[in-house]
Amino acid sequence: MALDQEKKTIECFRNRLRNLIVVEQVLDHVCFLSNEQKERIRAKLQNEGNRKAVDLFLNEVIHKDYPEGWFRELLTALENAGCKQAANYIDNNPPSPTLEAENDIYIRLVDLLQLTLMNMKTQDVCHSCFQRSILTEEDRQNILAETDRRGAMAGARLLLSRLVKNELGWFSQFLDALEETGHAGLVRELRGDPLEDHGAAGESDKPQAVKNERELTAQTAETERIEEVMKGCSPRSMSPPLSLASCSSQASFLTTSGLGASAPESSMDSSDFLSSMDSSSELSTGGSTSGMDLYKGSDEEMETEQTAESQYYSGGERDIVLRDYQMEVARPALEGKNIIICLPTGSGKTRVAVYITKQHLESRRRMGQPGKVIVLVNKVPLVEQHYRAEFGRFLRHQYSVERVSGDSQLKIAFPKVVEKNHIIICTAQILENSLAKAKHGDEDGIELSQFTLMVIDECHHTQKGGVYNHIMIRYLKQKHKNAGLLKEQKAVVPLPQILGLTASPGVGGAKNQQKAEEHILKICANLDACTIKTKSLGEEPKAPYKRIASAQERKEDPFGDVIKGIMDEIHAHAELNPLCQPGTQNYEQWVVQKEQNAAKEDNQRVRVCAEHLRQYNEALHQSNTIRMSDAFSFLLKYYDEEVKKKFNPDDEDTIQITDTERFLFSLFKGKKMHLQELMKNPKYENNTLAQLKTLILQEFTSREKARGIIFTKTRLSAIALSQWIQENPKFEDVGVRASHLIGGGDQSVVKPMTSAEQKEVLNKFREGEINLLIATTVAEEGLDIAECNFVFRYCLVTNEIAMIQARGRGRAEDSSYTVVEEAGSGVAERESVNEYRETMMSKAIARVCTLSREVYEKKIKENQMQAILEERVKEKRKQQKGMVKENPNKVKLSCRGCGKHVCSGEDIEIIENMHHVNVTPAFRELFTVRENTSLQKRLLDYEANGVIACKNCGQRWGSMMLHKSIECPCLHIKNFVVMYDSKKKVFSKWNELSIRFPAFDYLLHADLITQNSDEETEEME
Repeated sequence: MALDQEKKTIECFRNRLRNLIVVEQVLDHVCFLSNEQKERIRAKLQNEGNRKAVDLFLNEVIHKDYPEGWFRELLTALENAGCKQAANYIDNNPPSPTLEAENDIYIRLVDLLQLTLMNMKTQDVCHSCFQRSILTEEDRQNILAETDRRGAMAGARLLLSRLVKNELGWFSQFLDALEETGHAGLVRELRGDPLEDHGAAGESDKPQAVKNERELTAQTAETERIEEVMKGCSPRSMSPPLSLASCSSQASFLTTSGLGASAPESSMDSSDFLSSMDSSSELSTGGSTSGMDLYKGSDEEMETEQTAESQYYSGGERDIVLRDYQMEVARPALEGKNIIICLPTGSGKTRVAVYITKQHLESRRRMGQPGKVIVLVNKVPLVEQHYRAEFGRFLRHQYSVERVSGDSQLKIAFPKVVEKNHIIICTAQILENSLAKAKHGDEDGIELSQFTLMVIDECHHTQKGGVYNHIMIRYLKQKHKNAGLLKEQKAVVPLPQILGLTASPGVGGAKNQQKAEEHILKICANLDACTIKTKSLGEEPKAPYKRIASAQERKEDPFGDVIKGIMDEIHAHAELNPLCQPGTQNYEQWVVQKEQNAAKEDNQRVRVCAEHLRQYNEALHQSNTIRMSDAFSFLLKYYDEEVKKKFNPDDEDTIQITDTERFLFSLFKGKKMHLQELMKNPKYENNTLAQLKTLILQEFTSREKARGIIFTKTRLSAIALSQWIQENPKFEDVGVRASHLIGGGDQSVVKPMTSAEQKEVLNKFREGEINLLIATTVAEEGLDIAECNFVFRYCLVTNEIAMIQARGRGRAEDSSYTVVEEAGSGVAERESVNEYRETMMSKAIARVCTLSREVYEKKIKENQMQAILEERVKEKRKQQKGMVKENPNKVKLSCRGCGKHVCSGEDIEIIENMHHVNVTPAFRELFTVRENTSLQKRLLDYEANGVIACKNCGQRWGSMMLHKSIECPCLHIKNFVVMYDSKKKVFSKWNELSIRFPAFDYLLHADLITQNSDEETEEME
């Protein structure tokens, strides 16, 4: 019977014991638990923290039988581990409610002032606390070790977390330790004493009556303020959030009313004060003296204190309040589990992630453990967006938040950014680069183990060899190694918790339900997610009204007929027989393949014809979606540039013109006037443009405040549609203010938008200066775009993910989503397929969520093992190719335009492991430099300074870079035919050619330039 009573006592005080027991130290002194039990508890500590481990420890104690003497052994273990207060509770000797409430105030005060206290001289304070027996020898060693390993602040954090678990009386001893080690300022802060004013008259100069009156007034004011603070801790209270002044008031009152370091336990002031507090306060006893009654609801007490603390740090206006469905999807992550959150665009996925991040860091801090969060995004603009609108906005007042991307102006290395901040927002490629450096032993590298939480935005991209997948493969490999280490009873490498965010994981091209479920499971496996959480029916925001707007097929298209006639003449000249209709995607693929084959075969007639056919095919596509004049302008610009390239008067050398090029130039010249006449006739315009015009006018005349987005396929069409709207007075009459939004990345046809330009357009859109965006897919995914009334997808259908993302941009109450197409184009049919795939996706997610835990984990493990093995096979194949070890001189480059030999691989060097340059004098004789019309942008320590082109045929080869004051011709491999092992190949990127070129020797080239300059100077003299 006595045994049962002891266990009942432990159960009764469980909530208090969670916060008072340091389980790792207690386990070392307990013998009645088996080694297997201890290992389970230690594993729980490693993965979920001290509170969860204490829960498991108490369960093992309460629900299992042990030999006689176990209870006395437990008490001794607690005392030896420095958990005397926990031993008092278990021995049914808790402190009086008054003293307990007083101790709670001290704990709260240290918690609130932790950021200030972490600046203490940790080692000195640690030794002083040890001498006063409020830290054990093991505590002291752990704190000093943490200080040596992670710094004084980390050591201070651990010291404070251990102090508050002490027996009553620790607070006064702690104040004495601070005083002894020269921290008078911290002592005044804790006591709430006024700061010294050396410029004012001393207190000794003032009359005693005045001093007494001021002390009485100050004490009265402090009493009133502390009562307000204590009310603010109550979950039922509507008092304002805590402030720093409140904390000081609290400390001051503790001292002046007898609750401070010098107050005796029987102080009447403290009893009077506590009994006069609001009975609703969770720190008040409410008159109850029963231990069981007293500790009911202490979890709610902690939650209330955490809420008050978050308000204190971040300001009331920055409180994060989640809706019920958001809290529901967040719950497993708040328990420390890896999950995927799948919520529609506009449902607040990122806000949920911010909340989880905040709770994660607070939880780690409460356990005395460091927390570090990395937020990964797949687009540069998202870095700034997440910082400005979400993570920085809500958390930077409590935690250090930094963002890093290719556009960042930070001058310190990425590992330093990680070291100095709690939350890092960056592009995934930056993290991957740093992880790769660590693998090769580079001191600039970092490890995944440095993070405790990794948030992956748009996590559906964690597949098909993407950068997210590379990062997670590293994670899965380490997880697999950890399983082996656990079996060998060795220490494991810690891994971060994973939180994936997506509006739609898609179905991966699945054609049936089973394949869709396999795709969802694969995504879950890639992210090591224990589940995928999504909204329940009725919880999601109202979906926009959807419709298909079909325009009649064009009855006459003389403009297009002329272009097709030109293409037929080119087919005949080059002896080509296309198997598909011009103006289609299939024709585009066919002609690209013909151009590549001709380049490898050095068949310049077919290669040049194929290149021109590609331009005409694009013009046909444009005339079917935008204006004929836009298509004509596109062709005119192309031919003007080609002619200028061949007949540039600024070039000293005459560029060769072949018979085929003369034929192509004269062919366009002969048809130019006819095309120009046809484009002026409005009756020949495509009907989809007229349909779009009607829809835009309807939206802006039927709404008081219209705001919308038009998604289109190409950058050219986005710019052309924007110009069309801006030039049409009817749009201006109804208040349309349009602008285009396209992506970054250099292209030869269209100048890209920089991040600053994108940001400027989006800001104008948010502020209403622009109310209609014409955008490429850059705006579909992730970018924070103000609520829209309508979304149009103009002659554009991709996959179900893009459909869901685009549709989610219509977030206003009465929003609509419209697909605009030409009848018979197949756009509506493909949209129906996407709707079917969306239904399949929803069913697949639901099905995966209903799998038994055993079946789910088995499938996840199978997918993960497959991913690891596939990665190993890929690495072995790369090694077996042996191309990395090959001598670069085995590679020969020839001009893609004329086939002339350009250089050998031994002439090529790499700058910053990225830019392939050839600075040999022989190479400089082969090219001419022209103005760079597409993009001039400074990046790191080099600058794009011009375009280099073949002297023989005018084919563009790359750009001229200025690297640390040295001009370096930078080669773009797509402009060359590569000869390797007697085989000709074409590549679009250098990384497709697996040969390692030497690094650029800056000192060598700088010396050569200096010597040459000196020789020239001597000759002139």
